[in-house]
Formats: sequence, C-alpha cells, structure tokens
Amino acid sequence: MRLMLILVVLVLIAGCSHAPLHEKDYQRWWCEKHGGELEHRLPDNTRVDCLTKEYALEVEYAPKWAESIGQALYYGQSTGRKPAVLVIVRDKDDERFLKRLRAVAKEQGIKVWTVRPKDLE
Repeated sequence: MRLMLILVVLVLIAGCSHAPLHEKDYQRWWCEKHGGELEHRLPDNTRVDCLTKEYALEVEYAPKWAESIGQALYYGQSTGRKPAVLVIVRDKDDERFLKRLRAVAKEQGIKVWTVRPKDLE
C-alpha cells in the first residue's frame, strides 16, 4: 500500500514537471506552423533550420544574435529565399540582444520573429 502511494505521487510529480525546451523544440514548432522543411541540407553540408517557400530561417537564442545574422544571410543567398531569424527570448535580459538584432536586420533585409517558452505551452 505504501509503495503504491509513493508510485502515485511520483507519477503525479512527473506529469506536472516540464522538460526544459531546446533549440530544436522551437525550430520544430515554428517550421511545422509555417509549413517548412526542417534541417534543409545545402550542398556544403550546412543546414538551414527551416526552409519555407519564402524564407531561409535560422533559429537562435538571443545572446547569439550576431551569429544568427551571418547564418541567415548565407542561407538566404544559398537558397534564393529571404533571410530570416527566429530569436528565442528566454527572459527580460534577452531584450537587449533583440534590439541589436532588429537594428541590423532592418538594414540587411532580414525578417525577424521572436518566440518565448510560453509560446510552446
């Protein structure tokens, strides 16, 4: 009886806890939502996180905003699609990185979307 109670409590706890999200989770969520192809492989074996009819998308955490610009531009040029970035914003501190990205993206013609963990709930 005691063992059964412990098992029930463990199952309830496991059901209530959420596994941490990874970059791939955001990538899959966005790509499915926009009808894109996940991990489109280019001739040089690099991979576009999501390729749609219009966009070549790089998915990246906000602190890596500068890297996302280069990758998006390269993927766009390599595929003939518009460069785009999906920025993962995890907390208020990430807003400063988003501001930097948007400033450069505007000049370079890069489409920017944002996603937060709550969006995947």
